[in-house]
Amino acid sequence: MGILIQKFGGTSLSTPQAREHVIRHVKRELEHGYSLVIVVSAMGRKGEPYATDTLLDWVSQNGDALPDREKDLLLCCGEIISATTLCSLLEGEGIPSTVLTGAQAGFLTDNGYGNARILDVRPERILRELRAQKVVIVTGFQGQTEDGDFTTLGRGGSDTSATALGAALRADMVDIYTDVNGILTADPRIVEDAKPLTYVSYTEICNMAYQGAKVIHPRAVEIAMQAQIPVRVRSTFSDNEGTLVTHPEGFQDVQAGIVDRYVTGIAYVSNITQISVDCPDGNGTGVQLQIFKSMADAGISVDFINVTPTSAVYTVFDSHSEKAIAALQEIGLRPKSLSGCVKVSVIGGGINGVPGIMARIVEALSVHNIQILQSADSNTTIWVLVKKEDMVQSLRALHSKFELHR
Repeated sequence: MGILIQKFGGTSLSTPQAREHVIRHVKRELEHGYSLVIVVSAMGRKGEPYATDTLLDWVSQNGDALPDREKDLLLCCGEIISATTLCSLLEGEGIPSTVLTGAQAGFLTDNGYGNARILDVRPERILRELRAQKVVIVTGFQGQTEDGDFTTLGRGGSDTSATALGAALRADMVDIYTDVNGILTADPRIVEDAKPLTYVSYTEICNMAYQGAKVIHPRAVEIAMQAQIPVRVRSTFSDNEGTLVTHPEGFQDVQAGIVDRYVTGIAYVSNITQISVDCPDGNGTGVQLQIFKSMADAGISVDFINVTPTSAVYTVFDSHSEKAIAALQEIGLRPKSLSGCVKVSVIGGGINGVPGIMARIVEALSVHNIQILQSADSNTTIWVLVKKEDMVQSLRALHSKFELHR
């Protein structure tokens, strides 16, 4: 057998009972003959002692003036505590283990503290420890610069650490363990009949992740896709194999034939403001340049862009809306805005070139008198913008319309 990467998130490590499940998964894969590299996140969520958000709160409560370099040094502590705790538990079970920080594991990054980019992964030390028959536990979410400074990889960084190690080690598989049983067709807190997916393509899950599904970070999926390393998203608290993420041709490994499905899932991003600006006197090009340059100069990311000769319509997050409107007013424009919107995404690898998908979306929403404020599409996704009060009904109606509960 080859190398298997196991990544355990914060909820998988936050209690003694959860950690017992982690040990069970480790033992099972060792019995299957794998060499194991385990990537861990900081324990728990905000409010629990060692969680990343708790450490950030600690900074804000103590002057809130910690430089970014030193803040990364502090944030690396959470994963170190998780890794050493797991090492102690495995050693207590008679399983030889060792802990490596991101730096010791070979993660070289730029100096973008708080959201560093991986430049290279040099896994020689990991390979030495694996040859010594040890389970290697790596602190996720972190690396180091050429100067030896600690860095962190931003939100979802432990997922990224796991797939980057999978690529560098040419692992057989990367298992991402969470508190949900794989990837579902929609958010089960809103759509009660959301169904677990047996498989999903890299492109589909990337779009689902970018459009609000928080099961796995899109940067992690992109790395796995480039290296063609399959990923499984599975629950720490069950033995179910969860959802396989791979190229479509890899689906043959999990079922007798490929199901010709148009739509894979429904996702959403909330707290969005729609901004519209008229372009007077037919000077669309000049005004449009002013609009988007002002957003860039203000450091505001824009999305859902529709441009015509007489207008420009786009969205920003609610938290950036006042700044965006002020920037437009400063250059003499009179924007209109609508806050509290939701971007709903219909995602599927089979959408491209199939007639009638948009018609079904409009039909599903119009039955419930839901107004579509804006729409756009790509090869694998159709987006619609709706008002916040229509979000729940939109998700349920689209999930039902495309029969994702079956």
